[in-house]
Amino acid sequence: MKYEIDDDGNIRLKAILIGDSGVGKTNLINISAGKDFDINEKVSVNASFFRKQFEIGGKTYNIYLWDTIGQEKLRSLTKLFFKNSKIVVLVYDITNKQSFENLKLWVKDVKDALGDDFIFGVCGNKADLYLKEQVNEEECIKYAESLNGRWIITSAKTDKVRFPNFLKELVEDYIHYEPKGDIGNKEKSDNNCINKNNDKNIKLKKKDNKDKKSKKKFCFLFS
Repeated sequence: MKYEIDDDGNIRLKAILIGDSGVGKTNLINISAGKDFDINEKVSVNASFFRKQFEIGGKTYNIYLWDTIGQEKLRSLTKLFFKNSKIVVLVYDITNKQSFENLKLWVKDVKDALGDDFIFGVCGNKADLYLKEQVNEEECIKYAESLNGRWIITSAKTDKVRFPNFLKELVEDYIHYEPKGDIGNKEKSDNNCINKNNDKNIKLKKKDNKDKKSKKKFCFLFS
């Protein structure tokens, strides 16, 4: 796998957050940058990026995290920013079923624009509004599995750690990923899972505030 080298000598990787307008992509990037959640954050009308560094395996990775435009009428413009992306994070709002359904359209756009040298992650945002949840978690898990990607549910408003950790795990997944042709049929080793060191997979705490252990072979990331 050939990496791009940044001006500072570190490995450069591009990651993009895509999904419908209003799902919280900008705030997820903001908390990754160490900023506070902004309830008045305006809908993005321009693509922008933030650089975040991760130390992995004795190497430094510069991750250029792009915030894309989610408005339907500007989707053709958003596609222009897909180029050279190695990590694609699909973001939906757990209180908006349609935003989850529309991920399939975004995935089609990504597959049309990129080859097979990238990986998916799926992120359900606004977990603090779980009483209004419209998206079945089992359905989300199966969808992420179909993309051979990780799935997480989080809240940019109440948790500043979960998403940045998720992003780092996606970077680690990409480091170990070997393209095998058709993106729909690519396989990743079980060694890339979050529980590769026998860690326990912990489900997001909800109303009962009890941890649930995942019995699935599928990879999750929860703090």
